[in-house]
Amino acid sequence: MSVAHDATQRQRAVKAPLIREHRIPTAGSKPYISVEAADGALWFCESGTSKIGRLDTKNYSFKEFPLPTQEATPIGIVPGPNEDLWFAEKSANKIGRITLRGEITEFPVPTPKAGPDAMMLGPDGNIWFSETDANQIGRITPDGTITEFRDGISPGVKPLSIVVRDGALWFSQAAGDHIGRITVDGRVTGFPIPSQGSQPRAMCLHPDGSIWFVQTSANGLCRIDRDGGMTEYKVWTPNASLRSVCVGPDGDLWFTENFANKIGRMAPDGTMLGEYDIPTANSGPRCITAMSDGRFFFTQWDAGLIGEVVPN
Repeated sequence: MSVAHDATQRQRAVKAPLIREHRIPTAGSKPYISVEAADGALWFCESGTSKIGRLDTKNYSFKEFPLPTQEATPIGIVPGPNEDLWFAEKSANKIGRITLRGEITEFPVPTPKAGPDAMMLGPDGNIWFSETDANQIGRITPDGTITEFRDGISPGVKPLSIVVRDGALWFSQAAGDHIGRITVDGRVTGFPIPSQGSQPRAMCLHPDGSIWFVQTSANGLCRIDRDGGMTEYKVWTPNASLRSVCVGPDGDLWFTENFANKIGRMAPDGTMLGEYDIPTANSGPRCITAMSDGRFFFTQWDAGLIGEVVPN
């Protein structure tokens, strides 16, 4: 069963977190997806400068690693089966791999202009990625062999974010009205979203086994239960333009509001807990990442900053 629920009527106030910002050295970096790597640092894609960035979250120093391909537009990044990180080069149509020492290898995607985007380590030990412009899901093995899956994905839905649950990969479809599920052998199933045209984007897996994703056009979050049923929850600020979501150590959902320039927090029952202003105006908050020490870091695409959230 899929239902819509108005979370704006369910709310309780919690103390606002501390939000700090850290400027990326290269101007025009346009940071996008970020992850915590095996070294405990925050690694992120600089989509505007064709670099992979690294922020030491203890002393706040930056390192930047230029890609071999210029104007590659790196977007998604994920830790791999070992300590390497894998990333998608959307404009270059390549998948990249970078070691913690900064050594980079690139692998071309077979389908021209596929637009590789989001990345996820699959249950099979391979890296899976969305091909947003080709309407496909791709898979790359640790040695660089790429397989692409198209059957069962509706035309024009633009696969995007990916998470793993129950031995399969679930993916959002930015231009579709379903959430997709693909098995490691390529079988696809669709699950309808209550609100049509909601523009589902980033997804995350909750410790209780549910999947959460942002609905950019529907102005809220949606929860997918174990059976595929969905419940939608609205946020306080109208037209906030949610872009990313992650789970904190207490199970709360933390998310970015691009147009509202805020960080939001919601309890797993859909109760709104707060929306917090980002110090730099019009900063373009995109990806938010939960770190193992309880802090959150988020990318500020328009401002060239990395934001830090310290919950109180």
